[in-house]
Amino acid sequence: MQLVDLTYDRPDLLEQAAELLHARMPEGWPDVAAAREEVDAALDPARIARAVVAGDTLLGWAAANERYTDHVWEIHPLVVRVDRERSGVGRTLVRDLEDRVRAMGIHTMFVGSDDELGPTSLAGVDLYPDVIGHLARLQNLRGHPIGFYRRLGYSVIGVMPDANGFGQHDIYLARRLVPQHDPRVMARASCRHAPDNWLTGPQVHLPSGS
Repeated sequence: MQLVDLTYDRPDLLEQAAELLHARMPEGWPDVAAAREEVDAALDPARIARAVVAGDTLLGWAAANERYTDHVWEIHPLVVRVDRERSGVGRTLVRDLEDRVRAMGIHTMFVGSDDELGPTSLAGVDLYPDVIGHLARLQNLRGHPIGFYRRLGYSVIGVMPDANGFGQHDIYLARRLVPQHDPRVMARASCRHAPDNWLTGPQVHLPSGS
């Protein structure tokens, strides 16, 4: 297995990526055309798109994008061939994306995992008004991806009720990538909170009442 960037100069891999996305997640991408649009969006220079390949065959791919400037990136999407599940492909992709954003000083990785097909205890349940109570009792009944992410150190942090229709919720997970006081994070925070005039020279004091 080899990790590679998804790029326009490998149209064969891009087509495989679209076909795989549609095949594994038809509820989100009901046809290959829609999946091709998602693959194209993942190639935006502001995002990261990576694939695991064996020769010319794509085994899985994932993309990540910034959600909260300088702080949080999101994995979206992540898809693996059914015959390569539990072989380390998904784990390899997640850890690779984590390493890349960690090197940028990002401290948190986030993922949303839909429950549209009923594999968790939240499926079909009206979560209101006790949304947090239902979330606290969350159970993985039939192999929902929350189990995969939890094994990689992710924590369930929330849920968007009815995100895909009544009773079809989006479960949120996240993982801290660096310690709270990591120098990379502190350095970015210092730059972000610098005074407004830090690039423009001495402060100019206006007369009172102006």
